[in-house]
Amino acid sequence: MNWQDYIVSDENILLGKPTIKGTRLSVELILELLAEGWNEQKILESYPNLTPIALQAVFAYTKECMQNEMYFQFNEATV
Repeated sequence: MNWQDYIVSDENILLGKPTIKGTRLSVELILELLAEGWNEQKILESYPNLTPIALQAVFAYTKECMQNEMYFQFNEATV
């Protein structure tokens, strides 16, 4: 999976947050929906411009970010 075909960052769209290409749907929003209990079917039904492969790209992008340690670290005092 080449997530770069589906995830882009444009400073003119959502202040440069990573979004799904051709939409204003941020990776953050998709992850938030999943964290709230939404499943793939509900997300795809709610956002008809979103494709299953683009949704898969969100996971590939997130996985690569985690592998490259592109996340915020929490210390025990803040958790």
